Amino acid sequence: MFEVEIKVPAELDATRERLREVGAERVAAKRQRDTYYDAPHREFAETDEALRIRRETPLSDGDGSTTADGDGSPEDGAEPAATVTYKGPLLDEASKTRAEHETGVDDGEALAAVLSGLGFEPAATVEKRREFWSYDGFTVTLDAVAGLDEYVEIERPVESESEVDATREAAVEALDRLGLDAGDQVRTSYLGLLLAAESD
Repeated sequence: MFEVEIKVPAELDATRERLREVGAERVAAKRQRDTYYDAPHREFAETDEALRIRRETPLSDGDGSTTADGDGSPEDGAEPAATVTYKGPLLDEASKTRAEHETGVDDGEALAAVLSGLGFEPAATVEKRREFWSYDGFTVTLDAVAGLDEYVEIERPVESESEVDATREAAVEALDRLGLDAGDQVRTSYLGLLLAAESD
C-alpha cells in the first residue's frame, strides 16, 4: 500500500469555506496524539522512516474553527482508539508519497510497553486537531498542530507504485480547485517540523 499525500500551509477557515463551496463532505473531527519511536537497530531520521503509536479521540464540536488544543469535546463515551503505523522513506520529490502499513491495536499502552521492551524509545509526541473532509475521491484534512502553523493535507491510498503519478497529478488539480498551491508543499513531517522548531 502506498499513500499519495501533499501537504501545504493554509488558512483553515478559508479552506473550510472553499470545501463547502465545492460540495465536499465533512466526515469527522478528531484529536490525535502521535508518539514517534526511535529504533535500537537503525536511525529513522537517517533512513527517512517512522514508527508511531496514534491515540485518537472523536470530537463532537460541530463545524467550528480548528485549533490544536481546544475547540471540541470528546463524543459522549468516546474512548481513544490506538493504531500503530510504519512509514517507509519518501518515494519521490514531488509529494510525500511513501509505503505505509497501519493497523489498529486493542491497547496502545500495552503496545508501548512491548516496543519499550524491544528497545524502541519514544522520540517525540505530536498533538493535533484534525478535521476530515471527503472531496473528489481524496481525504482532505485540516490540521491545527500544537506548536506549528495550520496545514491542509490531501491524500489517497493506492495499491501499486504504478498508480502514484496519476494520483499525485489528480491531487494537485484538486488542491488548485480549493485555492491551494501544490508548489507551496511541505515535505517535512509534523515531527520533523516540530523538532526543527524546538532546535531554533
